Amino acid sequence: MRMLRWMCGHTRKDRVRNDDIRDRFGVAPIEEKLVQHRLRWFGHIQRRPTEALVHTGRLKRAEDVKRGRGRMNFTWKESVKRDLKNWSITKELAMDRGAWKLAIHVPEP
Repeated sequence: MRMLRWMCGHTRKDRVRNDDIRDRFGVAPIEEKLVQHRLRWFGHIQRRPTEALVHTGRLKRAEDVKRGRGRMNFTWKESVKRDLKNWSITKELAMDRGAWKLAIHVPEP
């Protein structure tokens, strides 16, 4: 945002909203871009062979670690499930690289 503010000649003291500056330059919202990058990585993992470390579970956290009290942390896997549901995409689509790329693309406004 700092670079966009600098490009249009505004400072934080001008009290111009970030959304207004993004609209002026035609930049997509950051949240959508983060979801796009997360789903792009998920597609990469899905296309890996089943013998890969990410599929065999060797990269998971150790199970014998004592966890603290309270609600469990929101995991990457849960966030991907939520993103797939919100964007109405099936994870089987990730096997077709071209279709997956079109499905997760966030157009610039």
